[in-house]
Amino acid sequence: MENSGKKSLKEAMANSETIRMFKWDWMERLSHVHPATPFVIYIPVVVIAMYYAVLQGNLTIAQMVAAFVGGMLVWTLMEYLIHRFLFHIPQTNRVFKAIYFYSHGIHHDAPNDATRLVMPPSASIPLAILFYYLFEGVAGIYNLPLFAGFLTAYMWYDFIHFSTHFFNWKWAWFRKIKENHMRHHFLTNKYNFGLSSPLWDYVFFTLFKGKASLGDKQ
Repeated sequence: MENSGKKSLKEAMANSETIRMFKWDWMERLSHVHPATPFVIYIPVVVIAMYYAVLQGNLTIAQMVAAFVGGMLVWTLMEYLIHRFLFHIPQTNRVFKAIYFYSHGIHHDAPNDATRLVMPPSASIPLAILFYYLFEGVAGIYNLPLFAGFLTAYMWYDFIHFSTHFFNWKWAWFRKIKENHMRHHFLTNKYNFGLSSPLWDYVFFTLFKGKASLGDKQ
């Protein structure tokens, strides 16, 4: 897992390790996603959302910034909840085992698969649409900057997730994030559910705190 901090994306992709997920070839191909895909899809959406937020003139700059940051915060909470309660759903029956494997277990089985570190568009686009209408219904005129912040935080999450598996940057914050995520992968998957931010692990007491934690939730 220890790779050069100077490794390029091309080298990371070349060193990708994968296992088969589906019996059918067409489904298998669709399950592999280039890590740049979310940025290609969602950067234009964020730009358009913010453009129309400004064009409508309903909000001050301060209100738009506050809504944008609020959207980012909402993503960090969703990231935590989905990772903890869906991706690590208790494997008490065949259905739950299938949900775990196809949503997240494949990543734990092949953590160095560079093409399965971001969410496939077939899943992320319906979720984005769902949250757009959710924000529209709940937040009213704040929905566009809120949605833009949400998508920006999602892209940051994908970027950081890929980076923790393939890069070793010297930035102290990044090294801590990487350490937390590697502990989740290789020490205990009962802790450290927040990847882009440990905020909600602190709030819900699921931040790994050393060997004493290993006896708590195993």
